[in-house]
Amino acid sequence: MADIVMSEEAENDLVQIGDYIAKQFKSPKTALNIIKKIKDRIDELKNFPLIGTPLSSKIAIDTEYRMLGCGSYSAFYRHVNNDVLIDRIFHGRQEYIIKLFGDLPDEHDDSPNPQPRQ
Repeated sequence: MADIVMSEEAENDLVQIGDYIAKQFKSPKTALNIIKKIKDRIDELKNFPLIGTPLSSKIAIDTEYRMLGCGSYSAFYRHVNNDVLIDRIFHGRQEYIIKLFGDLPDEHDDSPNPQPRQ
């Protein structure tokens, strides 16, 4: 069984998601339900750490990131040894590539592959 390790940024993402939903829908209960669903989905990674889609299969970037759909949100994580490192959680409409990697080099640029932001 893998251990789930949430980054400080991922924890902050959950807080921001909860705050946004509570404010937009004027329902803290709805916000708590959505956060619980996201956390429950992430917990599935304990038993199945590779169920997320490799990010490199969706975009032309060599990366260890995998993405796990959590309703309207996606958790971006890496499976390292026996740990599942949850780095960020974004809404599906957010520019997750820019948030994960920053500005990417031009495809003709000879610089090395981008690394995740830390």
